[in-house]
Amino acid sequence: MSSEPSTESNLPPVAPEVLAEAVEQLTARLRKKLDAATQDCAAGAHPGEDGAVTVRFGEDALVTLRPGPGGAVTAAEQATCTCLLAPRCLHRAAVLGAAPLADPADLVAPHPETDPAPDAGQRSDAGPGDGAEAGGGAGEPSEGADGPAPEALTAAQRRAAAALWRAAAEALAAGVTAGGAVVQAELLRAAHSARLAGLPRAEAATLRVVRGLRAARERSGGHRLSDLTGAFRELLRTAGLLASGTAGPELTGTGRRAYRPGGSLRVYGLCREPVISATGYGGVVTHLLSADGARHSVSDVRPGGPARARGAGSASVALGGAALDHAGLARGGLRISGATVSADGRLGSGRAVRATPLRGVPWTEEPAAALFARPAAEAVAARLADRDAEPEGGEPALLGCEVVVVGAAGEDLLVREVRPEAPLLRLRAAHPHPELPHTANLRRIAAHPGLLLRVLGRPDLDRAATLRPLAVGPVPGAEYTLRLPEEWLGRADLGYDVLQGSHFPPGTAAAPVAAAGPDLLADSPLWRVRRLLESGVAGGRRAVAEAARTADPRTAYGPLRRSGFTTAAELATALAAEADRRPRDVFGRLADPSPEAYARSWLAASMHLAAAERSLVAASWAWGEGGTL
Repeated sequence: MSSEPSTESNLPPVAPEVLAEAVEQLTARLRKKLDAATQDCAAGAHPGEDGAVTVRFGEDALVTLRPGPGGAVTAAEQATCTCLLAPRCLHRAAVLGAAPLADPADLVAPHPETDPAPDAGQRSDAGPGDGAEAGGGAGEPSEGADGPAPEALTAAQRRAAAALWRAAAEALAAGVTAGGAVVQAELLRAAHSARLAGLPRAEAATLRVVRGLRAARERSGGHRLSDLTGAFRELLRTAGLLASGTAGPELTGTGRRAYRPGGSLRVYGLCREPVISATGYGGVVTHLLSADGARHSVSDVRPGGPARARGAGSASVALGGAALDHAGLARGGLRISGATVSADGRLGSGRAVRATPLRGVPWTEEPAAALFARPAAEAVAARLADRDAEPEGGEPALLGCEVVVVGAAGEDLLVREVRPEAPLLRLRAAHPHPELPHTANLRRIAAHPGLLLRVLGRPDLDRAATLRPLAVGPVPGAEYTLRLPEEWLGRADLGYDVLQGSHFPPGTAAAPVAAAGPDLLADSPLWRVRRLLESGVAGGRRAVAEAARTADPRTAYGPLRRSGFTTAAELATALAAEADRRPRDVFGRLADPSPEAYARSWLAASMHLAAAERSLVAASWAWGEGGTL
């Protein structure tokens, strides 16, 4: 099973180490030609009746990829070429470089107490293997909150992490413009060494960077420079901590989602969430609460994309023989015996698990009612504080709040939380794909200013006062609120249920005053640091150095100092100076500067920027878009 099926060609996915080995075998002269040779390979791929895929180069060279039983090329002998230089030829390396990367999690045999399918994440731009769970560290024990203390890193692990740090620093100095197949192969080789050393999360962080570089160089519609910048930050942070031997269990944990016995559980449905990954997977995650308020989920994510995400919402739940589909579970419950639970609350479907359907619990009753009792600002502040100690890529926990509709703002919905001095919040479609009803539902709600709602969603921690809603329901006792069918149990899943005119109250209500002021995050002078960091990712060290030559850093970052962001200004100035530094050798000749010193300077500025932006996001929830600090 491939985690990254190609949507533009017939090339099968390739194990990262196979590609890295093929590029390593090339001569220096052939490596210079590799990027150009790779460009047209995907379009020239032709599948055969025996499952093999061929790509022809002229009359004398035919490259053949023969994927294994799992659908991926996992061994060097599965990629052959008929030219005289094979297997050390440009043709073979070019075809392997054009193929999508396979996830290591898909290249190992399944385990009875791990997910049968990769974890696709719960964001439309995430893919299997993009989360921290990806990797191939089979056989490692899971580290839970109550588990044993992690052992110190071995010398082999520190060496692998140091090699990964050097490769990441070289890739950052090169940037997208020079981060072609050779740079990517160096990253993949270091990632494979990290996996062999038992560092699957470091490998997963590396694969995110490689995929981001590929998407940027191919000008893919799903590419965002901010995402690639974040991926570089997490890779350098992870590799640096591991190389120093100071990493905690969050960076050295198992590559598989391990399950532990959970005993007997009673869980109640909250809502369903569609999953559409950027790498061709689709499905559903049903969010649950146990009687004591612990959060759980059941997922069904497989290859299929948007079509499967739509259908999975009403597919049967594969858990302990329960006669329920995901639509029924989202509004019902389960009594589970012999439960197995992962560290993030995912319920396993082991052979000993037995489940019996229960009556659902409305949002007005416990344990669901507790989700709406806490001010949203408090919940977001707690999540942002927890995020400081966790690797990037995890999804924020769901939060609930009662809001009054203000109106539309483009494709977004503006609402105000129903509490004194509440901020103006922005509801943005959790999955804006046109085949899902998220956007259409928000548009219908926006047509009813003054409507009172209960909203359950996930805060967007990268934007000011923004919530990604998954489900809505009426406010108890309110007159001007939703009127949903009784069988919906007082909530509508925005990714599956379609709101109609009959679901809204007749007449109109007094529209609340919208005093939207500046966006605390977007309008802060921190954009200057963000632009510098992103220009370094796009154009490499040279782009940052050019920025240092064309503008006086003291003038360029003066607005930061005047706004109180003095540390950000100093770090940006130091980064620009390091990027433009050209040392000389003992004979006075210009020498190549160290990419590691540049990477350390870039990482320091990036980590500080992320912390400052988290503070502004927390403030936007507490004070609103028009508030003052």
